[in-house]
Amino acid sequence: MFSSYSLSKCLVAFHILAIQLLVGSASSLNLTNEYLHHKCRVNQGKYQSGSEYEKQLNSIIRTIAADRLIDGFIHTSNENDNNSVTIIFQCRGDSYRSKCFPCFATALAGFRKRCPRNKGGIIWYDQCFLDVSIINDHVPRRMNFENTFSMHNPNNARGNTNSFNKKTTDLLYNLIVKADRPDVDGLNFLYYAAGEIRLGKQTLYAMVQCAKDILSCKNCLEWSIRELSKCCDGKQGGRVLSTNC
Repeated sequence: MFSSYSLSKCLVAFHILAIQLLVGSASSLNLTNEYLHHKCRVNQGKYQSGSEYEKQLNSIIRTIAADRLIDGFIHTSNENDNNSVTIIFQCRGDSYRSKCFPCFATALAGFRKRCPRNKGGIIWYDQCFLDVSIINDHVPRRMNFENTFSMHNPNNARGNTNSFNKKTTDLLYNLIVKADRPDVDGLNFLYYAAGEIRLGKQTLYAMVQCAKDILSCKNCLEWSIRELSKCCDGKQGGRVLSTNC
């Protein structure tokens, strides 16, 4: 038996990035689908070819393929005590509908290549992330501080660093307000926002996003902003990524 949790609005998709920050041209936020990072859950063991676990995993994958991920997010489990498989997958908030499912196929192939026959693992791409586990983290999920990482542009931003950092933080907190709000029908939450501000002759672009099934989007994004200040102060670009926001 399968249980799943997915979005009800096809115009909304949820997150690979907690925070994304770039300084540059308008093309800075154009969609790519580069591999970003992965983590194999070696402590969850490996499965053998033809095993019951492999059958359960392939069954869930077929279910997701049939769904086509129109909503951009899914959290599904087979609820099997002996061979439990849970998959959480989400696309970036500006990559949904027809753009989302191809990223699932890419992420699945990447996971199988980088974590061959591992029962669990996580892989991040620019447009999506895939989380496979033998443990079902029931909805709503709490913040997981283990599966996080950061990236940054090696180049420093021009001008006054303190002013740049303050304007960056202000923009991100404004985006949190936009992300953590009801959508047009007041029932679901968008949990995604992007914006920009002018910095002299340059433009600062930022993006925030949470997964639909986490306990608190606001708290998750505020934590990510604090992490961004540790890794990326004064840098022209930076990201903090997790499986929650």
